[in-house]
Amino acid sequence: MSGPLLSFPLIVCGIDELPLHAGAGVSHVLTILDPGWPDPDHFAAYGPHRRRVWRFHDIVNEHDGQRHPAESDVQAILDYGGMLEGETVDRLLIHCHLGLSRSTAAAVILMARRHSGREDEAFAHLRTIRPFSWPNSRMIGMADAMLGRDGALVAAMRRHHADMARARPDMMVYLRQSERGAEVPPEA
Repeated sequence: MSGPLLSFPLIVCGIDELPLHAGAGVSHVLTILDPGWPDPDHFAAYGPHRRRVWRFHDIVNEHDGQRHPAESDVQAILDYGGMLEGETVDRLLIHCHLGLSRSTAAAVILMARRHSGREDEAFAHLRTIRPFSWPNSRMIGMADAMLGRDGALVAAMRRHHADMARARPDMMVYLRQSERGAEVPPEA
């Protein structure tokens, strides 16, 4: 381990938790919402901040009528990380609908962006921020390829998923019944 994964504090949450962070000194916000979902009005209570919004569904397979995370979205998140390096960031808040999948994938992507060999550490840090998370595997897979990690980021995500399955077996019932069922470790 050599230095922090990010040079600024990070919050990851869902829409319902946004009011809890209005006084947290957030200077930058990364939002991921379903297409057509209304923009949360919670940010009116925040101090001055810069906000970037992505819109795609929390899916890992292509479905008619739904916009999946695309390579261009993941590349834009990586580029956003580069932009943040050139700015003063007091605190970054990343949110999606529940703060479990798309936002946690974006957080890991930003942490892993410049830190090859520290993929497991990125997921460990995520667990300190968000004790239960299930990062979107499509986003993580694309980032792994774009960053030239040769499967290291995906392997770290699978270990993270196994940790989450042991910690929250109740959530595995729900995940197994969703399109994300293939991500649930067989031993869970």
